[in-house]
Amino acid sequence: MLGFVIGRCLQALVVMLVMSLVVFTGVYAIGNPLDILIPPEAPQDIREATIARFGLDRPIWEQYLYFLLNVLQGDFGRSFIYNMPVLTLILSRLPATLELALAAVLGATLIGVPLGIYAGYRPTSVAARLIMGLSILGFSVPTFWVGLILILAFAVSLGWLPAGGRGPTVLLFGVPWSFTSLEGLSHLLLPALNLSLFKLAMMIRLARAGTREIILTDTVKFARAAGISEATILRRHVLKLISIPIVTVFGLEFGSTLAFAVVTETIFSWPGLGKLIIDSITSLDRPVMVAYLILIAALFVTINLLVDISYAALDPRLRGGRGA
Repeated sequence: MLGFVIGRCLQALVVMLVMSLVVFTGVYAIGNPLDILIPPEAPQDIREATIARFGLDRPIWEQYLYFLLNVLQGDFGRSFIYNMPVLTLILSRLPATLELALAAVLGATLIGVPLGIYAGYRPTSVAARLIMGLSILGFSVPTFWVGLILILAFAVSLGWLPAGGRGPTVLLFGVPWSFTSLEGLSHLLLPALNLSLFKLAMMIRLARAGTREIILTDTVKFARAAGISEATILRRHVLKLISIPIVTVFGLEFGSTLAFAVVTETIFSWPGLGKLIIDSITSLDRPVMVAYLILIAALFVTINLLVDISYAALDPRLRGGRGA
């Protein structure tokens, strides 16, 4: 197991090195931030001083090496626009997006998996057909449209929930969270619901397909013939065997939700990373763009690493290299 983990960690380091080079080169080849940082009427000496201050007069390979050395020390540079350390800026916005992503993916998993298992056990029942219809709706309806309908229905027409914002937060272990108060939960509910619909549909279909496949196997047939209860079959066979694809989807969906919740955060005015990256792209704030993309890449690499380790823990056959 230790050799498996070490091998996966080395692969992750190589991937991150390649991604940092691709991201840095790609971002620094787009636009010129000086057009925004320096007014056109600025004198030449001020222009040259600003270029030297941000290191934009160096070759791109030298800028990359300088950036890489700083990253190894935990320094992602300073924002051109906010004039503060990029890592501090991103971490200040991270709790809001992290809370929203966790609420959406956990909610989709805790609701979608039982619904999918039920639909797999009773595929011809009316309830199962309704569940599968719900999953089709979750795949088909655009996120931005659902968000607007939720605001119109529950905030404007009924007045039950707030239309946007994060609401009051409470410090927990030094981090501000909304779910710790009822008012904060009311602000969290609509954006989390909007963000979770697609993931809910995916979990339902994944759990149903896995359940249908497993209950038709000889193992389950023999277990039923031996008089083992359905609850025991569900616990020992169905849940255990469908856990691997569910772990995969949970990890990847959590990463994608954390990285790409831009639409939902914009519609509900949620102060997370999505708003920050949109503002950074508009203002060509290169350090923020590069740091955000590299951290998102690191997030996906870490999630994949944890998923691989979870695979090895769930299925010992993968530790020997055949599943690598």
